[in-house]
Amino acid sequence: MKIAVIGGAGVRTVIFINGLLKRYKNLNIDEVVLYDIQKEKQKIIEKLCKHVVNREQKDLKVWAVSDPVDAIKGADFIVTTLRVGGDSSRAIDETVALDLGVIGQETTGAGGFSMALRTIPVLLNYCEMIKRHAPEAWIFNFTNPSGLVTQALCNAGYSRIIGICDAPSSTKFRMAKALGVTEDELYVEFFGLNHLSWIRSVKKKGEEILPKLLADDGFLKHIQEFSIFDPALLRSIGFLPNEYLYYYYHREKALENIKKSGATRGKTIEAVNIRMMEELQAMDMDADPEGALQIFLYYMQLRENSYMSIETGLEKRPLIEKGQLEVPEGMGYAGVMLDCIEGMQREEGKYLVLSVENNGSIPGLDDQDVIETTCLVSKNGICPVKIEEVPEDCYLLIRLIKMYEKLTIEAVKTQSRETAIRALTLHPLVNSYSLAKQLVDKYDEAYGGMKNAI
Repeated sequence: MKIAVIGGAGVRTVIFINGLLKRYKNLNIDEVVLYDIQKEKQKIIEKLCKHVVNREQKDLKVWAVSDPVDAIKGADFIVTTLRVGGDSSRAIDETVALDLGVIGQETTGAGGFSMALRTIPVLLNYCEMIKRHAPEAWIFNFTNPSGLVTQALCNAGYSRIIGICDAPSSTKFRMAKALGVTEDELYVEFFGLNHLSWIRSVKKKGEEILPKLLADDGFLKHIQEFSIFDPALLRSIGFLPNEYLYYYYHREKALENIKKSGATRGKTIEAVNIRMMEELQAMDMDADPEGALQIFLYYMQLRENSYMSIETGLEKRPLIEKGQLEVPEGMGYAGVMLDCIEGMQREEGKYLVLSVENNGSIPGLDDQDVIETTCLVSKNGICPVKIEEVPEDCYLLIRLIKMYEKLTIEAVKTQSRETAIRALTLHPLVNSYSLAKQLVDKYDEAYGGMKNAI
């Protein structure tokens, strides 16, 4: 089988390939084809990917193409992992919002709105190509804002779409490690939207332990995702939160920490990626592929070290020097996708957290609403678990963000400035017509109007 990666010059592609090496035979994967509009960066990432394969003496075929149709044709699975406008646009998105006193985070904040304006039309074009050249392929969307983008693609009639995010799987991994069990021995049930979800059940070897975990300050402090929240808040909610809920529950702290840091995460990532590419372009990668890989891994370490640290004020981990770094084995979006492919090939299936259409899972939402929830993935399909009851405070936040998503999609479709302002006015992290209007004006100014922003 063939996997195509649209956005194959993304830095995470190397990690994806390394994770695939331990599983590609069992999953019947023969080849991975990369495509990206950033040709020079794609050459570098392609060389790193091929070196990762060669150093493990594997026979997985990995190569890049210059035409997206060549990547898509014959693909069984397609990953979409784009950053339309590049790192510089992410920095602009976040800075525009911050200058107005608003969190500009690229998925949860106003930056996600701006990114959606650019991203949705581009992905719709790729989906049309996929419809023509690989109509039976499954599309795994990792492009941010993942939940909103996946909703837009589903609304447009593309049914074989799965939104993936590595936050829930990473949380489960750390929880299992802290509890001294394997991931298979731990059932963790999520519900909500992408970057707006809660854990409503935790079962260790079949025993429900969520109440015990909520009462255990030591456990809550030990897991990074939970340590950033006030324990009293978590006990009040009765659920464990997705870490991105920090922006809602501790909004003023996040905003103050970002302002004090002097740089948004987007600016930080942009600087890291520029330095990494400069070093790799200045060397002979063919003569020293392992040295190139160590440079890549060092900068990836810098990148991951900044994750949520600016917003929360958490201390950064000590850095490991070049030459001593190992390639991660596929945690992240790669692991989620591969688990999903594995589940699709098994009768008994696997429980995974995915962004899919609701189909009656969360009561009160439309069946076509894309939610993020625990699903049973098997040969029989992808079935979201039934969430029998949602507390009113969680439900209201879900409904509000879902309405914001739908209005944003409508604004893109109709090129309506008024609808765009209405969408941002509803967003809890904006919650103001006058601020929404200024944000739309500033993003129009930065990108030359809504049509040019895309």
